[in-house]
Amino acid sequence: MPATEIYLDANATTPVIPEARAAAIAAMAGDFGNPSSIHGSGLKARAMMDNVRARARRVLDAPTGELLFLSGATEGIQTAVFSALTSLRSRQDRGEAMPELLLYGATEHKAVPEAIHHWRRLLNLDFEVLAIPVGRDGRHDLEWLRRQAPRAALVCTMAANNETGIISDLDGIQRALAGSPALWMVDGVQALGKLRLSLGDRPIDYAPFSGHKLYAPKGIGMLYVRAGAPFTALIVGGGQEGAMRSGTENMPGIAAMGAVLRLLEAGEQFQRADKLELYRARLAAAIREAFEGVVFNADPEITLPTTLNFSVPGVSSKVLLELFDAASIRVSTGSACGAHKAAPSYVLSAMGLESWRSASAVRLSFGPLTPPETVDEACLRIRQCGASLRDSCMTPSVQQHLLPMEPITRHVVDGAVCYVVADPASRRCLIIDPLPELTDPLVQWIRCCSYTLVAVLDTHSHGDHASSAAALWDSLPPVLGRQGETEPLGWPSGSDHIQLGAQRLTRLPIPGHTRDSAAYLLAGPYGLRAAFVGDTVMPGALGRSDFEVSEPLQFAGSLRLLERTVGRDAFLLPGHDYEGWHACTLNTEIAHQPLLSALLDHSMEAAAFAQAKAELERDLAPTEYQTMACGARVDRCSKAESVELTAAELASRTWAARKILLVDVREPYEQRLGQMPDIGTHVRRQAVPLSTLLSVLPDWLDLDAGTDLVLLCRSGNRSAQVARALRRLGQPRAWSLAGGLALWPTERPQSVPG
Repeated sequence: MPATEIYLDANATTPVIPEARAAAIAAMAGDFGNPSSIHGSGLKARAMMDNVRARARRVLDAPTGELLFLSGATEGIQTAVFSALTSLRSRQDRGEAMPELLLYGATEHKAVPEAIHHWRRLLNLDFEVLAIPVGRDGRHDLEWLRRQAPRAALVCTMAANNETGIISDLDGIQRALAGSPALWMVDGVQALGKLRLSLGDRPIDYAPFSGHKLYAPKGIGMLYVRAGAPFTALIVGGGQEGAMRSGTENMPGIAAMGAVLRLLEAGEQFQRADKLELYRARLAAAIREAFEGVVFNADPEITLPTTLNFSVPGVSSKVLLELFDAASIRVSTGSACGAHKAAPSYVLSAMGLESWRSASAVRLSFGPLTPPETVDEACLRIRQCGASLRDSCMTPSVQQHLLPMEPITRHVVDGAVCYVVADPASRRCLIIDPLPELTDPLVQWIRCCSYTLVAVLDTHSHGDHASSAAALWDSLPPVLGRQGETEPLGWPSGSDHIQLGAQRLTRLPIPGHTRDSAAYLLAGPYGLRAAFVGDTVMPGALGRSDFEVSEPLQFAGSLRLLERTVGRDAFLLPGHDYEGWHACTLNTEIAHQPLLSALLDHSMEAAAFAQAKAELERDLAPTEYQTMACGARVDRCSKAESVELTAAELASRTWAARKILLVDVREPYEQRLGQMPDIGTHVRRQAVPLSTLLSVLPDWLDLDAGTDLVLLCRSGNRSAQVARALRRLGQPRAWSLAGGLALWPTERPQSVPG
């Protein structure tokens, strides 16, 4: 697939068009005067700024009122909310009768409620803050607003939503607020260049705008303030902008925005809504073809023609984002301001949509200057994304080019780990520590691969979730697996082992964490491969033993039994892995856990061990996922070491003739769409998805001393996690490509000195 980037995240930001760049450079190189100066250079700068302001008034239909240049929409929102609340505070100090509600749309950009709560607290205002409900169509509940309007002091709504593109019914809101004492702010960021706001004809008191959403640079925006609306300067100083926003004006930004407004006013380059709607329809058709069961989360009849928000059943937004990024299509999961947080969309949740839709939502947005060729290529790549997902057994459709299954695949949900053990030759598999969230994906995978499920095992009775073993068996056609008589944790009754081709699984009781805790030992033709130990031993922690079903006095004996049975160097695969360490050994944990070290070195007896462990487990806080912590961290403190190599540093190592094993740890659905970088013919390459890493760990730990193991992924986060895990397991030459493929240079990097 071509590496050329297709940018479809215009609701987050847009590129700066040539006309805007040229205007900004001219303002810096030629008309660089300070508009507050009274000499010729200053007067020219002032004239340019006045011309841009006049053009903005015409574009926004705002012949009266104030129009300020500031840094962007966030400052505009802060200024508007601060002005409104300062006015209310003054009225309160004068003892006037006051409205008592501050209202904002439930789907507003987070900048709005954050600003309201911030200034309300600092100004010591005892006002109630309420979110205006929205319906499943994403529009404000006008009847609710009408009932609250008489008591509202401030109402904040959007002209169009940044995540869904849903256009607010501003006329309906205006009617609902008729007779209300409320000041009204309308976030116009997504409306600029796409909707006619007619500010002069509506009783809108404040309207912020941001240049970088419409081809101007970041750092420039506007705020409209209706004539007569209360105003208090947020920034004071030299008195610029009529003393309404002090600080020397951003002249290059203003000039660039003026160039965009000039094109917008001329109506020549910006495409009409009907043409943009055709683009959207073609993209929507490609999405429907690519992703079976896809659901669009907004009605196109009331949505900006440049925005699509959709969800794919059974596929998280994280997976979809990785898939699109691998195809060099830039989309997002919602607001760019919150993209680093792995949380469902609060916008879709406020609309009352099903939780899977908010957890799977992806936003695709383009600008009114998008050429048709970009839409053509995007549609082609979207269809290829769908094919990659199908070939990875992640959709109900039959795969076309299925990759062989690795012996061990790991799935993680909020720190809890589930394992699939498979034998490609016999096409038999089993699942260890199933999780409810994985029932549908696991059943889908078994169906897709036509494997036979022979067992579903738990390592212990879980305290933080119910086993999903029964749901797995119930969801699977009998031809793909039929549960026979089993013991409570799923082990087949009367069996001393489970055979998967050349692999053999046996059971080892290790009571302590719970009285029924067991380890499952996986052996191949050449001996023990791994031990699935549940929560008995975790990287950096021992499983807690303070439950009613625990056996704390047996924990020490179980650890010593485990040591005698598997040794100190066998891979232990935990039931929880909060730090992404993947695996551990007794030796690695002895180095990090003083309590375990003392026990296995026989300097501590079982009773003392149990007592010391109980002290550690007193009042354990929930995990970062707000789930029950299954063990107390008892790591010895160690200095975090850097594991990152830049592209230039990697090139230096290749030119110095060092042996490099370059490993792509992205998942198969990503690897099918994006190639690894070219860094020389002498570099060995390998593709090992993060989920199947456990199958190759022994090989990587045994690399010869002259080989550097360099891992890469999309952003560098996953590969850095793996590199740190390998360092912890004893591979000092594990590295991560800094910034991943996202920061890989377009030209082959040059060597750096040293």
